[in-house]
Amino acid sequence: MPSPVAKPRPDELPFWRRKAMRDMTPAEWESLCDGCGRCCLNKLQEEGKERIYYTDVGCKLLDGESCRCTDYTNRSAKVKDCVTLSTRNINRISWLPPTCGYKLVAAGKDLYWWHPLVSGDPVSVHAAGVSVRGKVGANEIDVPDKDLEDHIVSWPLKWPKGAKERR
Repeated sequence: MPSPVAKPRPDELPFWRRKAMRDMTPAEWESLCDGCGRCCLNKLQEEGKERIYYTDVGCKLLDGESCRCTDYTNRSAKVKDCVTLSTRNINRISWLPPTCGYKLVAAGKDLYWWHPLVSGDPVSVHAAGVSVRGKVGANEIDVPDKDLEDHIVSWPLKWPKGAKERR
């Protein structure tokens, strides 16, 4: 007869599995970001429809190599349509990619193996192919709004091969 598997005690679970998002510390909240940069790509919305189209054009503050904001503290002042995620708006934002740690945790799902909180390595998001590293085609400073349609891509709404597997 196999021995029973002991369930972890609640206090042994990682914070994102034992705490409500509204009860997380600011550092815990910020650490839910996996550093993929997908949310920092320019998006288009079809007029009168809910459909969102991602482009391979990065925000002017997105570093395409690190996949992080170059001025995170002042981003809202420098980018007029930059959205600050909060517990109040996380479930209303339809354009977050399916890989988003905030979106997963808000839906009661666990983080995947490549998330830095699980892997312990901030590079794992890049190694898994989840980040925008090597995929940003242009910076919004160089692409006029009228040309954004020429940069529509579908990959930000997809799971990279192997990224959804549990390890």
